[in-house]
Amino acid sequence: MATEKTSFVYVTYIAATPEKVFAAITKPEIARRYWGHENVSDWVPGAAWQHVRDNDARPVEIVGQVVEVVAPTRLVITWAGASQAENPDAYSRVTFDIAQDGDRVRLTVSHDELELGSGMASGVSKGWPLVLSSLKSYLETGQGFDLSGRTKAA
Repeated sequence: MATEKTSFVYVTYIAATPEKVFAAITKPEIARRYWGHENVSDWVPGAAWQHVRDNDARPVEIVGQVVEVVAPTRLVITWAGASQAENPDAYSRVTFDIAQDGDRVRLTVSHDELELGSGMASGVSKGWPLVLSSLKSYLETGQGFDLSGRTKAA
């Protein structure tokens, strides 16, 4: 029997350019400032990526593969807890759609193919709103939230 899946969609508007939003997601030195993690990859389709926390005993928390890159408007990656990297059924998908909307950017983050009721689904339903709020604050004010002590997603 197939596992029931769920998805989440988050939309935020940011006073920034698509290039700045895309860079904030893909450049480790920027992501660290608002996320407390670095997203590390070559950012080409087929490349591996890792969500790395540099101050933890288990530094790689999330792993996946880059599916699609249309800089600076779209990024699609797969997403799984590092402990489940060998299980193809554990992977979900995250899509970042970045669109100019007047003098701001509309960022839509869709996280789908999540197992309904899983720890990962619970974690991302709480985590994405906080991370995206921190991203918005960082790009608009230069100061993100301190997410270093927050509970892990999976």
